[in-house]
Amino acid sequence: MGRPRTNDAEVGERLVGCATEMFATRPQESVTVRALATAAGTSTAAVYTLFKGKDGLIREVRDRAVSGLFRDLAAVPGSEAALEDLRALAVAYRQWGREHRHLYTVLFGGAQSFVPSAQVGERDPVRPLVAAIDRAVADRILAGDTTLIAVSLWVALHGLVTLELAGSLDGASAETAFRSTVDAVLRGWATPAAFPALRRPDPAR
Repeated sequence: MGRPRTNDAEVGERLVGCATEMFATRPQESVTVRALATAAGTSTAAVYTLFKGKDGLIREVRDRAVSGLFRDLAAVPGSEAALEDLRALAVAYRQWGREHRHLYTVLFGGAQSFVPSAQVGERDPVRPLVAAIDRAVADRILAGDTTLIAVSLWVALHGLVTLELAGSLDGASAETAFRSTVDAVLRGWATPAAFPALRRPDPAR
């Protein structure tokens, strides 16, 4: 019986898939190299050959989460209305989290979590959001520090998505909470002149 292959793309993809699920659903310390290899149907040598160990595999999972979220947010079409772009970006963020629940959990709550900061890189997931906020501030729709506005909106989005993934929000209640919360955050940063236009009818009425 031949030895299992330890350095091909198929084995690497299996390891990444298993690692993504395990890091999202188990305590990190319980996810050993042996457990990862067993779940992927390969040898422990594959983890070291392909990723130089557990930490390298964690970085690969995190990097895929970062690039995936950035790709989806960057793909949101821009318009002349910065406020509508912010709403569209919020929708895309939520959709990505719902479609990639394990990657989302790893990125924002698991191994090597992403932490928003004042330093926004070229492929930072929040870059499209920051760009839209910059435009809204320049257009005097929102007022305040761009980073603070971005963090406050991200905190709201993260809370909503986390509750939805946990099953605490679903169906119509999730839709209502999402729309009303995003609008409330935007109103909180709105200039006096823009504030009236940001008030939407109560969705419950």
